[in-house]
Amino acid sequence: MTETERDWFLVEETTDRQDWHPLVRTLHDYWRQIARPRGLPGRQHMDPLDIPDLLPRIWLLDVVQPGPRFRFRLVGSRIADRLGYDPTGEWLEDALLDYESNPSLTDRYRATVESGRPTYRLGPQRLTRTRDFEFVENIFLPMAEDGRTVDMLMALSVLVENPNQPPD
Repeated sequence: MTETERDWFLVEETTDRQDWHPLVRTLHDYWRQIARPRGLPGRQHMDPLDIPDLLPRIWLLDVVQPGPRFRFRLVGSRIADRLGYDPTGEWLEDALLDYESNPSLTDRYRATVESGRPTYRLGPQRLTRTRDFEFVENIFLPMAEDGRTVDMLMALSVLVENPNQPPD
């Protein structure tokens, strides 16, 4: 998949976030606030009491090496309700629709780990078993207990209107 074909991108310090959903911006701002000087924040730096309104939309993935492979550590109630089940403890490839026919679906996850930078996405919802492809806006944020080696991804997802369809 080429950079122009994908619907996600690596977030830079200079990325314009003005059009991002306010909840996505809020989590990105929080992640930057808890980041260590010259390093990534770890799960130990995150306090759920700081972001209670975001928790139903947050999901955490453990990064398991070698691979990397990804396993759901926590899935917010709003995400689990939307999926129709709670994938906590499952491997990502077992939960992703069409993973076997399109393993590149995890390219973004790997890019977030390898670059140590957030990724932003606006596109069709992929993590569903209902095949109702609503659009989702989300952010993946790398976390590292040691400040360098990404061992967890924190994500937040918000369902949005189809951005390619003109309003009525």
